[in-house]
Amino acid sequence: MTPTTAVVVGVFLEPDEASETMMSRFFWICLGGAAGTGARYVLSGWALRALGTGFPYGTLAVNVLGSFAVGLLMQVGLTTPLMSPTLRLSLTTGVMGGFTTYSTFNYETIRYIQDGAWLLAVANIGVTLLACLAAGFAGLAVGRALIGG
Repeated sequence: MTPTTAVVVGVFLEPDEASETMMSRFFWICLGGAAGTGARYVLSGWALRALGTGFPYGTLAVNVLGSFAVGLLMQVGLTTPLMSPTLRLSLTTGVMGGFTTYSTFNYETIRYIQDGAWLLAVANIGVTLLACLAAGFAGLAVGRALIGG
């Protein structure tokens, strides 16, 4: 190793390799974000048609599913060699970052409060918090069951 060697996610790379790796990761994360956004649109639209507009079911569904998926992906990605750091970042930061919708959840909750629908606001906060935490733990557990650890 030379004094100019850079460390990127625990892998020793020469400076040119580090720059190339960063640009490659950036590309894959952006591509994943686009795929996640498209998937969020499809699932939210389905939930709207299937369950109605009385509650933000689509937002809840993507946040719970996204919480599960991030837990599963992180467990597999950090405890096994099955996923490269670039793939893990592309799936979590990219796909799941585009898929989950905290900002939408925030806005919908604020709208309930502004409309005086305090019960729906509290229900949205409580159900989202508990369901997403449970889904995150479930994702970790499924990851452990699949790959050990």
